[in-house]
Amino acid sequence: MNTTLLDEPLTDSSQPLTAADRLRTTMAAVRVCFTWFGTRKTLSPEQKAQAAESFGAEGQYLTAGKKLLDSTHPAFKTVTAIRGRIMSFWKGISLPFPEPGLRLIRQQDIAPFDVQMTTLRVELDEAVALLDQHYEELRTTARERLGALFNPGDYPASLRGLFGIAWEFPSVEPPEYLSRLSPRLFEQECERVTARFDEAIQLAEDAFLNELNRLVSHLSERLSGQEDGRPKVFRDTAVENLREFFTRFQQLNVRSNADLDALVEQARRILRGVEPQQLRDNTMRRQQVASQLAGVQASLDGLMVDRPRRRIIRPAQQERT
Repeated sequence: MNTTLLDEPLTDSSQPLTAADRLRTTMAAVRVCFTWFGTRKTLSPEQKAQAAESFGAEGQYLTAGKKLLDSTHPAFKTVTAIRGRIMSFWKGISLPFPEPGLRLIRQQDIAPFDVQMTTLRVELDEAVALLDQHYEELRTTARERLGALFNPGDYPASLRGLFGIAWEFPSVEPPEYLSRLSPRLFEQECERVTARFDEAIQLAEDAFLNELNRLVSHLSERLSGQEDGRPKVFRDTAVENLREFFTRFQQLNVRSNADLDALVEQARRILRGVEPQQLRDNTMRRQQVASQLAGVQASLDGLMVDRPRRRIIRPAQQERT
């Protein structure tokens, strides 16, 4: 049986799928939304005028706000940390998409994504419940610190239900009914979606390039530099983060840029079998890896500067025409 070079399905014209086609047929859009109680509030006009008076200024030229709750409280920091984990997980399993709030996830990852997000939502609810137990303490502290600026009306009776996450998988394809109602508009929508996925490819390449450049640059600098005549100290994560990148790149890569693929593979081979402690104990090995990574860095710099840019027509621009 004859197969294409990429061992992929053929289009109706017996041509290999483009990178944008692969993205479009194997990925799904996912949106993550947060409900989050704001801990800062702008001062009222009267309060701004009072504050401005102490500086001899006019209230309309002053921007001022107050902090409703102490976000450095351990219970509050736990809630904030879970939000950070949610964002990291969402971005780590998906690719950017040129529409605010949307990213692209592999269709095969939708079920595991839903399971993990459900788990994180339970953790968030539990953390908010614990925070709510300290709510009266936090309001008392705010009353003491805000003085005359304290307003009981700024504070809800409870924090439960004021922090939350939701996710959905909206369609980014043109609605089929539009083809019946207006074939011309349907064709325009198809062109716009195609442009979005073309731009998504570029966004993905840029994201991978920037992350690889940052990780390689950091490890290369730590391995080759010196402080007070001694090799610089580096954390195990300098190596581990690169390995995590290799895994994520392999999972999410849509094979749109052969040069990028080659550089990732080159960096992966350099670190194959290399452990952080080995680099600390073996000076020769450390220098060898540093020199090889410097070569990858140089190639990355060239690729980031010289690689061709796609001509992108943004959806917003089309809508204005």
